[in-house]
Amino acid sequence: MNTPEWLKPGIYGALIGAVFVGVVGFTWGGWVTGETANNRAMAMSRDDVIASMVPVCLDMSRSDPARASKMETIRAASTYQRPDAVMSAGWATVPGADAPNRDIAQACLAALDVDGSAEPAGTAVDEG
Repeated sequence: MNTPEWLKPGIYGALIGAVFVGVVGFTWGGWVTGETANNRAMAMSRDDVIASMVPVCLDMSRSDPARASKMETIRAASTYQRPDAVMSAGWATVPGADAPNRDIAQACLAALDVDGSAEPAGTAVDEG
């Protein structure tokens, strides 16, 4: 196909402009592929589920009759072994699940007052 000479600069400009818009859109414009969007959505939903299970973990720890001994076990464990101690205490097991969840254990451990006072979080009285 023979194109007129006056049309070639327009075609080249359109192609270069399309490449430029694509590069700028994906690097600075916030554009993402479908897979990246799906991965981000899955990570956000996983984080939301974990955050919603932390109150369940805290409630299980407060209502556990052996709470004091389990808290001592958690305190005695090294920092990287504490999630395993929370999992072995049974507080990171979602009701209806067979096995504990490590992510829930880590989030619950962050919410537990492990190194603080002996009172459970939320039970202190403000006399101020």
